[in-house]
Amino acid sequence: MSTQPRTAAVERNTLETQIAVRLNLDGTGVSALRTGVPFLEHMLDQVARHGLIDLDIAATGDLHIDAHHTVEDVGITVGQAVSRALGTKQGIRRYGHAYVALDEALTRVTIDLSGRSGLWYEVTFPRARIGDFDVDLLLEFFRGFVNHAQVTLHIDNLKGTNAHHIAETIFKAFGRALRMAAEPDTRMQGVLPSTKGAL
Repeated sequence: MSTQPRTAAVERNTLETQIAVRLNLDGTGVSALRTGVPFLEHMLDQVARHGLIDLDIAATGDLHIDAHHTVEDVGITVGQAVSRALGTKQGIRRYGHAYVALDEALTRVTIDLSGRSGLWYEVTFPRARIGDFDVDLLLEFFRGFVNHAQVTLHIDNLKGTNAHHIAETIFKAFGRALRMAAEPDTRMQGVLPSTKGAL
């Protein structure tokens, strides 16, 4: 596997949003986030820190309507960047998982860098908003990510009564699971981790 950092830069421009993402899968967890959606930035910072992914995101969207398009399109663009940064996927672990607890909240995330898009999201929030952020948009973020990263992702919140804690465990576990799956496997050098010969 190449020792070069696995990086990507992706821009996505529509009538609703203009988004630029730069990331380094082999980073140190540094983030620079300018989306206009503070709670989303808080969650993405957890992904960067726990995934050891350097993440730079600039987004301008139609926030005068609501945050839906911005959150979804950030998910799409991050997914595209992750897919590009993974390259051929030779020599990676492919599968990753993490359990993360925060006080009463506990979430499990598992990911397969499979080349197939699939999302199973079993999360029930005790309230509809965290501050002024609509918790339904977290599903839209992950749906956009999965469809464009072409990964299989299972997110299961197992316990929790505090909506902020639940959300934070989801994004921390997601960062850690992605980090594990994308890591080089020293026993798989130069090998694609698939019996099909393709991912």
